[in-house]
Amino acid sequence: MVLETVPLGQTGLSVSELAFGTWRFGRRNDAGEVEIEKEQAHRLLNAFADRGGTFIDTANSYGNGLAEEWIGEWLADRDRDRYVVASKIYWPTHPDDPNARGLNRKHLRRQLDHILERLDTPYLDLLYIHRWDDATPVPEFMRTLDAFVDDGRVNYIGTSTEEPNAWKVVKANELARREGYEPFTVAQPRYNLIDREIEGNYLEMCREYGLGIVPWSPLAGGFLTGKYGREETVPETSRAATDRRFADRYLRDENFDVLDHVKMVALDIDVTPAQVSLAWLLHRDAITAPIIGARTVDQFEESLEATDVTLTAEQLAELHEGME
Repeated sequence: MVLETVPLGQTGLSVSELAFGTWRFGRRNDAGEVEIEKEQAHRLLNAFADRGGTFIDTANSYGNGLAEEWIGEWLADRDRDRYVVASKIYWPTHPDDPNARGLNRKHLRRQLDHILERLDTPYLDLLYIHRWDDATPVPEFMRTLDAFVDDGRVNYIGTSTEEPNAWKVVKANELARREGYEPFTVAQPRYNLIDREIEGNYLEMCREYGLGIVPWSPLAGGFLTGKYGREETVPETSRAATDRRFADRYLRDENFDVLDHVKMVALDIDVTPAQVSLAWLLHRDAITAPIIGARTVDQFEESLEATDVTLTAEQLAELHEGME
């Protein structure tokens, strides 16, 4: 099985239909454990590339820079131009420095230098703002991002968000159109069968502007894999056991109602709940390439098989019934 390629919005780029997310590379959870070490990170990237994967997603904050370093080491033995690499800037990088955070020009410039150094590459295919920065005027950061494209260090810019902010993206892109700056051409919102905040204005905005949509957390942080039960104790090694915020967000009756419908469809077509959940996203006409994460090659292979899952109109209706 080989991943197909799809257009990345209106950028002209083609990317694999699934992107590989590296947020667990070098990350220490609340228990102080590293979730994915370098050797395992390289095994996962190998598996992704061997299956035709070309779209790699990272950020300057993942593993405090380790994710980018490990990707850079992996790319050193490969043809860099075959891969579309995306990174992000926003979160504080020096807690005691008030200018080492957000989207101010100083932070953006310094962090792009560090990103390219860690990735050991002269350019980044896609640079996202990791979150919106209301403390920095839109003209300032859009002008700075445009300069990155002009000098060839960045090819395209995008916006990643936790909460939908369609009007802010519109404001930035209208400014870009008026001033001749590079606009946002890719959006990275959270979107899955549980988290549906983008449905409505944000989704319509992306369609109107032709933005590629690259959803993060397509499995609701692992909730939609079916590993959690309504009345069961959470597994000791699971995210819910070490992340209180995750548990409070997802381990709720209304979300288990959605999961029940996912499991019914999965049982009907003999696939896993995770594959049904990913297939639902792949059936959404506005979606470009969901970002999958995996701790093991087996988990990656399970996600990959979702690209072969076809959902009927009745099965899609079953899923939507659970979401109502």
